[in-house]
Amino acid sequence: MNALLLPLLVVIIPAARPPEDAKAFVARVNAELRDLTIQQTTAEWVHQTFITEDTDRISSSFNEQLLGYVVRATQESIRFDTQKLDFSTARSLKLLRLTPEMPAPLDPVKRRKLTDISTQLASMYGKGRACGKDGKCRDLLQLEEVLDKSHNYQELLEAWVGWHGVGRPMRPLYEQLVSLSNQGARDIGFADLGEMWRGGYDMEPQAFSSETDRLFDEVKPFYEQLHCYVRSRLSAVYGKQKVPDTGPIPAHLLGNMWAQEWGNIYPLVEPYPGQSNIDVNGALVKKGYDSVKLVKLAESFFTSLGLDPLPATFWQRSLFKKPADREVICHASAWDVQLDNDLRLKACLRVNDQDLVTAHHELGHLYYFHAYDKLPVLFQRGANDGFHEAIGDAVALSITPGYLQKVGLLDKVPQSDKALLNVQMKEALDKVAFLPFGKLIDQWRWDVFAGKVKPADYNAAWWALRLKYQGVAPPLTRSEADFDPGAKYHVASATPYMRYFLARILQFQFHQALCKAAGSGDSLHACSIAGSKEAGRRLQSMLAMGATRPWPDALEALTGERKMSSAALLEYFAPLRGWLAQQNQGKRCGWAPSMPPRPAGG
Repeated sequence: MNALLLPLLVVIIPAARPPEDAKAFVARVNAELRDLTIQQTTAEWVHQTFITEDTDRISSSFNEQLLGYVVRATQESIRFDTQKLDFSTARSLKLLRLTPEMPAPLDPVKRRKLTDISTQLASMYGKGRACGKDGKCRDLLQLEEVLDKSHNYQELLEAWVGWHGVGRPMRPLYEQLVSLSNQGARDIGFADLGEMWRGGYDMEPQAFSSETDRLFDEVKPFYEQLHCYVRSRLSAVYGKQKVPDTGPIPAHLLGNMWAQEWGNIYPLVEPYPGQSNIDVNGALVKKGYDSVKLVKLAESFFTSLGLDPLPATFWQRSLFKKPADREVICHASAWDVQLDNDLRLKACLRVNDQDLVTAHHELGHLYYFHAYDKLPVLFQRGANDGFHEAIGDAVALSITPGYLQKVGLLDKVPQSDKALLNVQMKEALDKVAFLPFGKLIDQWRWDVFAGKVKPADYNAAWWALRLKYQGVAPPLTRSEADFDPGAKYHVASATPYMRYFLARILQFQFHQALCKAAGSGDSLHACSIAGSKEAGRRLQSMLAMGATRPWPDALEALTGERKMSSAALLEYFAPLRGWLAQQNQGKRCGWAPSMPPRPAGG
């Protein structure tokens, strides 16, 4: 199907039409949008699992058709007075306006340019390589292996610098993407793309900004205590010249290419070495796990709650590990390609505890898709995007030592307080350390889209926010010749990121509610809902709502509360929070408001 080209004329909006016309319009849009979405998603699946110039063009073409349709349908929807419509019809029209994550301009030439740039940026990320002086090139997975496992300062620095070079050629394309997507947002009534993204949370955009600030302020003291402890331990490992006992932590020393999750440095910061003896990685290898068996274990958790098994086509059509014969985008993602329970996983899974959690996380998306796949297409989404990200992570909180013992990945459950603190530290290094990173990605983009950050200051503003929120600094001097945001998939792919910040809060709120439904008498950190049909029933009822109601209604259906809160997160980590406060007594926690980057190897 070819996109209809819109003439560049002043749009004259006719008088509002009667409510019955609006219902008919929504029904037609749901049918047409379904067909176009299936075509676009199919093309994008092929593109992401087989990157070539041909699949680039195919994906871009179908994406342009879908975006063009949404633009035209949104313009047509302006004819209807939503105040006179029934709730479902009015909500459908609102969600139509918020459907594209990257709205296309009305001008068909600009629209085509935007889709081409978007596809090109995703391909540049997927094909990214870092080549050394010896001529050998490494992809992201190989470079991540270094960040995951090495504790050699220079090796870590080389891997970090190598991957961050991937962003440099993206910079001029990203500037164009900002301009064109802002034009698309303005064409459907928003000030810029950031305002449109913030408008998808059943509240005014500014109110949502304040809501994210409130949630971060609730967890900030806990993060600062964790940062203070980790910095002191890394200073002991690398020396105060490389990690001063005040100020930010060098970004390449935190066990992750983006310093977003710190679990890989656990051996360096373990509170009580040898006390917990939880070696999930070793157990997975010993038990002969591969990527498929890892996913089957995750599926067994969901089915233990009374939810359906994944369809046979899932196992036939998914991509579980990186192929040796072609380029793919390895970033894990969940799909319902044909919007009819055509569930698929795309991931380059490794057999370790991190990707065991990844498998549960992605299956959370799939069970959400499955629960609402009979709804009209405009309602086939989470109550908000944070809900979608939180489901699998909430389930993964039930991968407790007790559960690991039950499935044969742990011989015995550690019982001591020291063992508990070790377990909580490992969890906090991923879940709590992530929180400021989860917030700042979109904080940076909101400022970029609004014009507060100019293209000439992209990189400086990026590192200013990373310092402000994370207390993290680049390991060597960066300049505006660099484009370090582009080294993160979600920036290159123009995927909103605040959903992940919200999910790290919501997952604990969900977990608390599901534990109550399961009748667990354990402390929140020890509760596992595995096998609880009542918890599964409560979860399924919320998932099946899709986006038919505002998210506070969905939150209330699961938790009995209408406000997002970090109280459950703080309760979960109460033992570790108390211990960190003791460990940090007498230390200068926090970091300086500004600090120049250290020279390489300095």
